[in-house]
Amino acid sequence: MKRTWCLSLILGSTLIIFISCKSETKEKKSAKRPNIVFIMSDDHAYQAISAYSDKLIQTPNIDRIANEGMLFTNASVTNSICAPSRAVILTGKHSHINGKIDNLSPFDTTNITFPQLLQNAGYQTAMFGKLHFGNNPKGFDEFKILPGQGDYYNPTFNTKQGDTTIVGYVTDIITDLTIDWLEKRRDTARPFLLMHLHKAPHRSWLPAERHYKEFTKKTFPLPETLFDDYATRGEAARNAEMNIHKHMVLNYDNKVTPEIIEELGIKDRKLFDPLEKMTPEQKLAWDSVYSPINEDFRKRYPSMNDSTLMVWKYQRYLQDYLGTIAAVDENVGRLLDYLDKEGLSENTLVVYTSDQGFYLGEHGWFDKRFMYEESFKTPLLIKWPHVINAGTTEDEMVQNLDFAQTFLQVAGALPPPDMQGESLVPLFKGEKEKWTREAVYYHYYEYPAEHAVKRHYGIATKDYKLIHFYYDVDEWELYDRKNDRFEVNNVYQDPKYSKVVRKMKQKLKEVRLKYKDSDSLSNQYINLYKEKGWIEE
Repeated sequence: MKRTWCLSLILGSTLIIFISCKSETKEKKSAKRPNIVFIMSDDHAYQAISAYSDKLIQTPNIDRIANEGMLFTNASVTNSICAPSRAVILTGKHSHINGKIDNLSPFDTTNITFPQLLQNAGYQTAMFGKLHFGNNPKGFDEFKILPGQGDYYNPTFNTKQGDTTIVGYVTDIITDLTIDWLEKRRDTARPFLLMHLHKAPHRSWLPAERHYKEFTKKTFPLPETLFDDYATRGEAARNAEMNIHKHMVLNYDNKVTPEIIEELGIKDRKLFDPLEKMTPEQKLAWDSVYSPINEDFRKRYPSMNDSTLMVWKYQRYLQDYLGTIAAVDENVGRLLDYLDKEGLSENTLVVYTSDQGFYLGEHGWFDKRFMYEESFKTPLLIKWPHVINAGTTEDEMVQNLDFAQTFLQVAGALPPPDMQGESLVPLFKGEKEKWTREAVYYHYYEYPAEHAVKRHYGIATKDYKLIHFYYDVDEWELYDRKNDRFEVNNVYQDPKYSKVVRKMKQKLKEVRLKYKDSDSLSNQYINLYKEKGWIEE
């Protein structure tokens, strides 16, 4: 389609002089489309962003996105585990539809992803950082991605030209690569999609050297449920293997040296050395701060009981976890500053999120996987000048399922009819009446596996959350989200909630039908585990 616009000048009453005529072509129209910068960290708990809570850490640069845009308070994931979450984001389809149900199964590369569709619509596309599945992501003009989990120090990257190892700290390097692309290879005549994907703060939580001293000296408030006894809950919560005291590994997680662990006669799991990629100089800097911590632990351990050891592990966990986030926040600031400096911010939609939430001692846990609040909810902050009013808050039930359709609408591209999300654009514009979703759907599959979190599915509304654990148990849980924010009271059997249970079960049936999930499909995935030998028959 081509439209012609002409400027004219009228002299006197009759003389018309045409000064110029120009056409608005598809190319000119496309140049006006916004850029999209998608920033995602790995396992970043919303509790560790000061826009949500300032009890643990200040994140002024991430907060800038909320201050200049919108903070979502009810954002969640469909499956709280790394690779499946990313597959949902890319495809706009639930795990049971795109096939990437867990970290074990391969990603079906016949899936169409939103970067492919944006690329076809004329967007320049690039990805830097952690993808977590596959070494050749489709739909990107350029990529440098970490193989698997990647390393905090001196990481290797997969590229179209082969593997390359870069000396330094991974969070800084990912930002260096991102800004280098913006400076040197961005096509200024085209809109771009830039996926800036941090490894941090994924386990085993190695901060940048500049943050060692600051964070190892900090003491953090204990969560109210650190010593949760799971009294009202069933086997799933009681049998999960992610308790800080029982399951956090002293060497891999808390950075106690193997020599001290052996000297003290502690029986502990052995995982690989998290410091093995460090250069001698990097290791020397690490030891200068962490050796005194180890020596102090060696002296104190004989007098510790279960409770004091739990608290010690919790503090060490948060010191390193939050130390890695400090570098993420700094580098988000670097990227935002660059966009501002180059005049790109005015026409760029910027997203900050995580692939899921994370437990920071709540219920005594670390890790994620459960539909309980801290892992189910994910941080989501979005700014888009002239569309999103600065400093707004949104409490609608949104999910990572919605990113694909949102970005396609923003770019003026039609989503495939089999995408299952809902565009966030009406919420950006304050048009809440156009938002149709009341309940979000969740389904977790990776069991038996690391952390022993049982298979479960459920729905959440603003008021309630209904969860069904299945396969080797048959347990239901209902939580009153308004009156039990710590989710310690399962009221499924409470007569006062009988009507709520009936309504939520009916809504669950409707939602499962809408998203094409079923018990028979769940059984197919269980059988797949049996065929692969992941379940003993």
